[in-house]
Amino acid sequence: MNLCDVTTIRTLMGRHGVHFSKSMGQNFLIAEWVPREIAAASGADAACGVLEIGPGIGPLTTELCRLAGRVTAVELDRSLLPVLEETMAPWDNFHLIPGDILKMDLKDLAQREFPGLRPIVCANLPYNVTTPVLTALVEADCFEQITVMIQKEVARRIAGGPGGDYGAFSVYFQYYMETEVLFDVPPDCFLPAPKVTSAVLRCRRRNAPPFALPCGEKFFFQVVRASFAQRRKTLSNSLASVYGSRLGKERIAAVLEGCGFTPTVRGEQLAPADFARLAAALAAALE
Repeated sequence: MNLCDVTTIRTLMGRHGVHFSKSMGQNFLIAEWVPREIAAASGADAACGVLEIGPGIGPLTTELCRLAGRVTAVELDRSLLPVLEETMAPWDNFHLIPGDILKMDLKDLAQREFPGLRPIVCANLPYNVTTPVLTALVEADCFEQITVMIQKEVARRIAGGPGGDYGAFSVYFQYYMETEVLFDVPPDCFLPAPKVTSAVLRCRRRNAPPFALPCGEKFFFQVVRASFAQRRKTLSNSLASVYGSRLGKERIAAVLEGCGFTPTVRGEQLAPADFARLAAALAAALE
């Protein structure tokens, strides 16, 4: 069964009384090369257990089942469950879990579903839950690799460096993961076609942090969030809104100068390692 064929998709949905759900961000793949390439990029093999989020009718799921030791898919839309029971019936290494991925203990799920296997994630994520899902996957601290198709501009923001839309989430994600945008997927690869281009993002968990944080992770991320909280302001003014009452503007300006930053520098101009130096200097000043 070709799950990327438009006629097949419409027939399946008609037979099971399923309708496209805009609220769930459903856009079904109609280009066969896309799920094949995503699955290949995921690194799935017989030693892997793959968590898929939002399998839809199963085109990517099928490709993953060809490669992986086990594939567990979590689907929120209960109307798609009977469709998946039909389309995934040939695969005995597939397990379907109904429910909301954001309400699950992902570490416990991985331990239950993938004993003896290397847990990874591969998914075509709905645009409207990209950030909370990726955050939950990172916080689970058990998935070696995460390969997801998401909105192109979000993928490039997550993997990008200083400038543009780079922000606090970029720094957060890159601290824990090595990120790489692999390829774009145009709107005409989907039914219905979205208004934006998608991209495939591959993230590998780091074996060790990319830099030392003598001030601790909690304070480091507090500084990062403060630096981006008011993007139109200079970094000095952004930090003053959080630490001004304890340090004063002049002391904050001195800290920035000591780190080698100009008085007009903004948060989006700093690389993650720059934030590490800044956080260490601020922590020392606060002490």
